[in-house]
Amino acid sequence: MSDTSSTPDTRTPAQIEADIERRRETLAETLDEIGVRVHPKTIVGDAKAKLASSVDHTLGRAYVGVNRVVGDVKGQFVTEEGAPRLDRIVPVALVVVGVVGLLTLSTRRRRG
Repeated sequence: MSDTSSTPDTRTPAQIEADIERRRETLAETLDEIGVRVHPKTIVGDAKAKLASSVDHTLGRAYVGVNRVVGDVKGQFVTEEGAPRLDRIVPVALVVVGVVGLLTLSTRRRRG
């Protein structure tokens, strides 16, 4: 790292040695950082952290979506005051009972 200016270096040998020592320390710190960054455990740890963050984000979005759907469905069967809407619950319950009954009869016919 030579000086490109035409002025001579006016540092004393002690100053030059101190500069060299500082640069060595800086270089050693940089090499240590690089060593830590490229260490397999560090790479695996970083990958795990990124994956966990991605999964957390995806699960959070899924939770919000499911929560919205459940709220929408609940809104179909409950009034804003919280009272059940029998005009919607009864027909759905009858359909469910009918489907379960048909499945039960179908299963009995296959066995018997």
